[in-house]
Amino acid sequence: MLLGGTIVNVITVLIGSSIGIYLGNRIPDKLTKGVFQALGLFTMVLGFNMALKGQELLLIVFSLIIGTIIGETLNLDKGIERLSTTLKNRLKLNNPKFTEGILTAFLLYCIGSMTIIGAIDEGLGKGSQILYTKAMMDGFSAIALASVFGLGVAMSVVPLFIFQGGITLIAYFLGDFISEEIITELTAVGGILLVGLGINILEIKKIRIMNMLPSLLIIVLLVWITSIYNLGQL
Repeated sequence: MLLGGTIVNVITVLIGSSIGIYLGNRIPDKLTKGVFQALGLFTMVLGFNMALKGQELLLIVFSLIIGTIIGETLNLDKGIERLSTTLKNRLKLNNPKFTEGILTAFLLYCIGSMTIIGAIDEGLGKGSQILYTKAMMDGFSAIALASVFGLGVAMSVVPLFIFQGGITLIAYFLGDFISEEIITELTAVGGILLVGLGINILEIKKIRIMNMLPSLLIIVLLVWITSIYNLGQL
């Protein structure tokens, strides 16, 4: 079923988040802080591993610069903050990590090779096995994330469904457009964003990751353009 893998992924994250929220209210603050730091370290290691797979270094740099300029100009960070504040008020929440929880979970769940390759395979009719495996992994990680960030992790299923499901639909209608090179460089840019996210989680320095998200679109366009005009490796 088209989007079946993504739907299962949403369900497992919701289940894992529910368990994490339940456990989070019963975990001592000292233990919560330790889990928080472990998540930050894991996020940085995962990001470095993904980033080092990139081949087109100049395209990666250009995508980050152009994407950040777009994000800063549109002030995406503030826009998401206002949206999450509105959502928090409607849900009558008092969680200062609500927005951070959405962003952290979204990046961890959606910026990776399993997400991209799995969604493409599903869109091309090759099955949803990769996404089913990813769904199980995300469900367990949601327990740890939600124990720290709370309901924001559960709410991340909305951008998860849009992003992951969107890739599946793009592959379904435009499968030939998504090359192996695009997947590699997109993963590398996503890895760099995860490194920045890890820095935020560890409270080393505040980086506006949300304003860098357009880089993910820019790298796809740049790789596609270079392949069309046979510019080769830059």
